[in-house]
Amino acid sequence: MSEEPKVGGPMILMRGIRKSYSTGRVEVEALRGIDLDIGGNDYVAVVGPSGSGKSTLMNIVGCLDTPTSGEYVLSGEKVAGLDRNRLAEIRNRHVGFVFQNFNLLPYASALENVELPLLFAGAGARERKERAEEMLRRVDLADRMDHKPTELSGGQMQRVAIARALVNRPAIILADEPTGNLDSASGQGIVGLFRALHAAGQTIVMITHDQAIARLASRIVQIRDGQIVEDRQAAA
Repeated sequence: MSEEPKVGGPMILMRGIRKSYSTGRVEVEALRGIDLDIGGNDYVAVVGPSGSGKSTLMNIVGCLDTPTSGEYVLSGEKVAGLDRNRLAEIRNRHVGFVFQNFNLLPYASALENVELPLLFAGAGARERKERAEEMLRRVDLADRMDHKPTELSGGQMQRVAIARALVNRPAIILADEPTGNLDSASGQGIVGLFRALHAAGQTIVMITHDQAIARLASRIVQIRDGQIVEDRQAAA
């Protein structure tokens, strides 16, 4: 029997997480009993083949979806079973997302893109500008704040996306194939930035198909057929 999650425990705590989808008359079980603990300042790479359930797991961790059954506690709050509005509140407060395709507004500057989560959070114009500038400096883009995405390289666009993910000071960064659309040099630069963020205390959960990238995390969780088949510390 799975242990009951305790509020006040790890930053991410899952017990018996299952997720099923109905496709016509067929029910597909994407996750089949996930037990997972992630502590503060962990750097976890989630790996697995296509269709293994890793993206479904990421969506549930990030409060973009809810499990069919099981218990999930995020930063001390029980979130399994909450309605969409409450999930959005928790997601905006605790989670910063970094996507493979950057998801930047094409006609907005780097600064305006980074300000966007603060706008949704109701921050005033001065605070938005100051915090967005701070985050862009942190990712070494102080000289690109007024540039639009079309004026930036792929690596620079991903750095803008990381600054946007950081601007609300989230407990966790969730990164979904963050180097997937980058050349090897730009990808290594993004990996180096993640390692620096982790060294500064940031908790990071990253989905990647690239084993070389995964090995640079501090912990590797492998998923197959909706179940965790391996959870180990990465080699130093």
